[in-house]
Amino acid sequence: MTKSSSDKFIPALVQELQEFAFSQTGSTKILRMLGYGLLLLALFDVVEMLFPPNFMNPAWEFQTFGSLVERVPVPLIGFALIFYGEMYSRSKWEFLSLKLFSWLTLLLAVIFLLFIPLGIGNTVRLSKQSAAQITTASQQQLTQAAQVEQQLNQATPEQINEFLKSQGRSLDGKSPQEVKTQILSDVSKAKAQIKTQAERTQSSQRLNLLKNSVKWNLGALVSAALFFSFWKATNWARIGR
Repeated sequence: MTKSSSDKFIPALVQELQEFAFSQTGSTKILRMLGYGLLLLALFDVVEMLFPPNFMNPAWEFQTFGSLVERVPVPLIGFALIFYGEMYSRSKWEFLSLKLFSWLTLLLAVIFLLFIPLGIGNTVRLSKQSAAQITTASQQQLTQAAQVEQQLNQATPEQINEFLKSQGRSLDGKSPQEVKTQILSDVSKAKAQIKTQAERTQSSQRLNLLKNSVKWNLGALVSAALFFSFWKATNWARIGR
């Protein structure tokens, strides 16, 4: 390459680099605007989830905790976009906001860490509540079945016949004792089914509760780690202008 052609090439290269830098500036501002918008939308979600509050209610706390964890990707992306480019091409008002956002990531890391023991505690409380409710419902059904058994055991053949007539049924050639034995057998089967169904329902609810608890608590741990890494990586924002 001759000297004259080299002299022509350098200004062209500088111009291309300038144009690329200008285009990057515009793209960076768009990304940051998107980040601010995502944080604002995340704030709307948080307000909607927390109001009206129902603290000390383990079901509300557990579901709210899960909703916050499942929506955490939005603010994470928002912070990443806002911090993109560090101090390059910033407006004056951003210098203070960047410091606040940097400290906010640390606060969020602490909050999500505190969510973990709260989530575990509410998991235990909800498991106990669910078990108690299922046990109470099944005991009521078993009590009703036991009352039917007692009434049948004390019933006379005439009372059994009258009972069948009130139900629009007949002995169908069977003796009252045979019908009585059949009904008692059906009641006994129903009692066994009530116990089995209660155990299945309790096991199913406990499993679903445990799955959600593990997913949300691990999500809270990962979220806390990411927010803390943001705080460490944005030291430039806290010591900036």
